[in-house]
Amino acid sequence: MSTQKNTSDIIEAYLRHLLEEAQEIEIKRVDLANQFDVVPSQINYVIKTRFTASKGYDVESKRGGGGYIKIVKYQYSARHEFLTALYQKVPANLSSKAAHDIIQLLFDEKVLTEREGNLLLLILTDGAISPFTRGTMMKSIINRLDRDDEI
Repeated sequence: MSTQKNTSDIIEAYLRHLLEEAQEIEIKRVDLANQFDVVPSQINYVIKTRFTASKGYDVESKRGGGGYIKIVKYQYSARHEFLTALYQKVPANLSSKAAHDIIQLLFDEKVLTEREGNLLLLILTDGAISPFTRGTMMKSIINRLDRDDEI
């Protein structure tokens, strides 16, 4: 069995090293491709598969003019395990009652202030929102609450 790293692994390691030094990096796709003697689509592949939101990264990509990629590594909140478990329990189709209960739990656990909870209740328990949309929104909210930076 070979222990040699493939090019994607090397590019990933390089980018992770840069992110250890700075929480946010901005690179030109074409420069990185030239540096590693690969096509720009391989850079895209590495970014799309290894620097995902579920792994704690925000990626902003801009095409044209050589294109650049901005990668931001965010820190998880102190409540990461709680929020991850809660996220996994949110059904795809979320009822207004269940949304209310989750928001109440987030308030009780001091993840939300009373004002934030009331604003979310106003939005998420609105009858005009479908259960699927409500579930998607709740998951997005929980993901965002799990980040340890200011909104």
